[in-house]
Amino acid sequence: MGGEKAHTCGTICLKYLLFLFNILFWLAGGAVLAVGVWTLVDKSDYISLLSSSLYSASAYILIAAGVIVIVTGIIGCCATLKEMRSLLIVYLVLLLCVFLLEIIAGVLAYITYQECFPLCYQLNEELRQNLKETMQQKYQQPGEESVTQAVDKLQQEFKCCGSFNSSDWADCVWIQAAQNERLVPDSCCKSPSELCGRRDHPSNIYKVEGGCIMKLEEFILSQLYILGAVGIGIAFLQLVGMMFTCCLYQNLKEDPY
Repeated sequence: MGGEKAHTCGTICLKYLLFLFNILFWLAGGAVLAVGVWTLVDKSDYISLLSSSLYSASAYILIAAGVIVIVTGIIGCCATLKEMRSLLIVYLVLLLCVFLLEIIAGVLAYITYQECFPLCYQLNEELRQNLKETMQQKYQQPGEESVTQAVDKLQQEFKCCGSFNSSDWADCVWIQAAQNERLVPDSCCKSPSELCGRRDHPSNIYKVEGGCIMKLEEFILSQLYILGAVGIGIAFLQLVGMMFTCCLYQNLKEDPY
């Protein structure tokens, strides 16, 4: 009898612990989903300026993991409350899937610029050159409205002009072909207005502040840190859940009530 009571108490404690974990798991899943959606919705403009798709891929993986977390949490609660060992196995498998998804998202975010981390904390030369060519070849071109919007937003938010400096705009297809006498886009101006880009004096445009590439690098790296930290950090929370699930499964097997 004493052994049965001990098993029963242990099982009940594990049930409550696993139920508490599911609440934390849902909150963590909400955070994962929110970070992924926020990255794509609020910061998607800058993704169009990059040649690499790993940044957006990391965000999509986090969104997928967040959705799976919601489903997994429901299954976990049902399995815990109804004490169904078969459902606990399904729950354990789903926990493992979410764990792997978030680890992959975190690793993807990390390796995107891994080679630069110990040396210069800068984007590689290919991406640097790609930004310059994108600005020069696609700005204000038909069908490239998203790039134009992203460049204008980039220059205004980061208070910069051009990729490396404002002189990059001299080789821009739109600047060379336009009959508006602009030297730089109006978004380079400190106080944007129609045709304000005709004057490139430092008092009028972001000339001495430098180009946008360094500021974009810092922004992208900070976003990758967030994606990586959230993905990997929350993934290890799943390890606790898997441990509780295995213990409860074993206790239910030994103590079938």
